[in-house]
Parts: sequence; C-alpha cells; structure tokens
Amino acid sequence: MPKKNVPVASRAEPLARAPAFAAPVLLEGEDEALYAKLLTQVTAAVAPTDVIEEFWVRDVVDLLWEAMRLRRLKASLLRSSTNKGLEQLLTSLIGYIEAAELANGWYAREKDAVKEVQKLLDSAGLTMDSVMSQTLSWKLNDVERIDHMLASAEARRHMVLREIDRHRAAVALRLQLAAKQVEDAEFSDVSAKGHSEAAF
Repeated sequence: MPKKNVPVASRAEPLARAPAFAAPVLLEGEDEALYAKLLTQVTAAVAPTDVIEEFWVRDVVDLLWEAMRLRRLKASLLRSSTNKGLEQLLTSLIGYIEAAELANGWYAREKDAVKEVQKLLDSAGLTMDSVMSQTLSWKLNDVERIDHMLASAEARRHMVLREIDRHRAAVALRLQLAAKQVEDAEFSDVSAKGHSEAAF
C-alpha cells in the first residue's frame, strides 16, 4: 500500500509552535491571572531563545510562585495561630482557664473580650508584638520547615537561571566556531582561486 505524501510544512508545524505546557498547579483561592502575568513578565525579562529556555523559564516562574505561596502561607499560619500565642501570654497574667476562654473570645472578635485583652496587655506593658512573639514561639518548628522549603525553592531557581546562562554561553561558543569555520572556508576558497589565477 503506497504511503501518503505528507507535506513537509505539516510535519514541521508542531516544532514551530510554542511548547504545550500543562496548566499551573494552583491552590484554592490562588489567582490564575496573576500567575499568567508573572509568566509574561519573566518571559519578557529572560527572552528565551529556544524551546529549552522556554521550559526553564516555566520552571523559574513555578519556583517564584512556590516561594510567594510559602511566604503567604507562613503569614497565614501565624495569623491563624494568634489565639494560642495570646493564650500563652495571658496564662501568666490570669491563669490557664480564663486565658483560654478570653483568647478564644478575642480571636472570635467579641467586643468585650477584645477590650479585656487590650486592658490586660496595657496593664502589663505588652503589645501585639508580644502576642506575635509567643505565636512564633508556638509555631517555630513549622515556620522553620517553611523557611527551609523557601530556601530550597530559591536555590533551585538560581540553579535554573545559571543553567540558562551556561546554555547561552554554549550556544554562543558554537556560533563563534561555526562562523570561524565559514570564514576559514571562504579564506581557503579565495586563496585557492588566487593560486589558480596566478598559474595562468
């Protein structure tokens, strides 16, 4: 059975298109439009020269997004744990049972509890920074793990950017060698032609 002739342009067409990336993995509440904007900005800044660099750019954007996410989640973790930090701080002032009840009321933004907490803090010469210090102490192991994940994401991002630099240096070197070979070949042709003409 004779093979169907496939036009060359049709076979080459997929290579001319941008690489098909999978959709970004976003958590509930994350803004896909913001991710797309970040991808556009980084792509414009790096100006990828081939498909390999386009994949690396996507890696850089994903790692930037991961770092932004981790910083946001760390802040959210501390905010959502503030009642525990407040409870620990108030325990030394009014005892555990009352501190737990008052901290939970404060966290629920009950007006009387909010006023009472502020009164107790003022009388002890404390501020919300004191509460956040206790909260950080309460969640220190979790915060340290998040910071470790952040450092890892940033290290991987720097590694990808270094790979782009190396890739471009290698491409530039290959282009220089190719240009030199072309120049040498042209020089050889001119030299050979000159000798031929001199023989006559």
